[in-house]
Amino acid sequence: MPENTMENASCVLVKGGTVCNADRTFEADVLIEDGIISQIGSDLSAPDGAKVVDAAGKLVIPGGIDTHTHLNAHSDDANFAGMAVVDDFFVGTRAALAGGTTMILDHCVPGRGQSMLEKYEIWRNTADEMVCCDYSLHVAVTWWGDKTKEEIATLCSEKGVNSFKMYMAYKDSIMVTDDVMYKAFNCIKENGALAMVHAENGDVIECNCKKLLNSGVTGPEGHLMSRPEEVEAEATGRAIMIANQTNCPLYVVHVMSKSAADVVASARKQGKVIFGEPIAAGLGSDGSHYFNKEWRHAAGHVMSPPLRPDNETPAYLMDMLANNSLQATGSDNCTFTIMFVTILSFQ
Repeated sequence: MPENTMENASCVLVKGGTVCNADRTFEADVLIEDGIISQIGSDLSAPDGAKVVDAAGKLVIPGGIDTHTHLNAHSDDANFAGMAVVDDFFVGTRAALAGGTTMILDHCVPGRGQSMLEKYEIWRNTADEMVCCDYSLHVAVTWWGDKTKEEIATLCSEKGVNSFKMYMAYKDSIMVTDDVMYKAFNCIKENGALAMVHAENGDVIECNCKKLLNSGVTGPEGHLMSRPEEVEAEATGRAIMIANQTNCPLYVVHVMSKSAADVVASARKQGKVIFGEPIAAGLGSDGSHYFNKEWRHAAGHVMSPPLRPDNETPAYLMDMLANNSLQATGSDNCTFTIMFVTILSFQ
């Protein structure tokens, strides 16, 4: 590219690349002015002072949107068992931009008894000072009180929130019961928003964890053993049933198994408004790593729900994503140092 000492930083012309849109792929130039794509076409002329980028032989894709992150969570957050994640809003969004992700949707998770509005303001005030890219927030419903319905309405009408997440796992922490989900789904539907669930049977997981610990199983493999596929599939089906009873659209986060994906796909075929989200880890790896003899390697793959031991699962989920049986993907970026991973896995 020729040197241009008078470049206009607010104007960029991307020349000769292969533009990849949702509907088609084609060769074109892309003109960006003041951060907005103003033209897409052939043989576009560069305005005076524009920066010209030669994209011949390269793919030009829209900035990615990561639908699922947990940045900046602190040790006092109820859902992290006294631990803090490694990536704050600055580090996490800087890394996102380096990889071509230009927006994230993070999670604002109030503790039991805490106001959702209060937690939202804390999260906004923290993120606004640190983020490097666009962001939005999912807000979690972790309990139901006299003001919960009012706060959901306020978050929707005044704060721009349109997605609310419930955890069916993490018993005695942020897990909600079926009756709370029913109330929340009703309220979310009334406000034109989207319900989301972390779908695992928290009661069964707690019993399995106790049984495994009593049997002397304390390694990363115990995480997988405490959360078999049917625990995820059952909760997925139960959440879909409650959403159907309340006529509320539902988004199932981190679909990690064939059986859970099948439950989502089956519901969609029945006309239910359900969306499924596999994550990068589940699309690219499997649960065989939990049995690796090197503890650090095995522990480094701990997540909830866990990766599945069936090595055909990643390809199966990718196919489901490609044929629109599953609809979106994210990272579920929630990073801990290795010393905390096994502790967390038995929470």
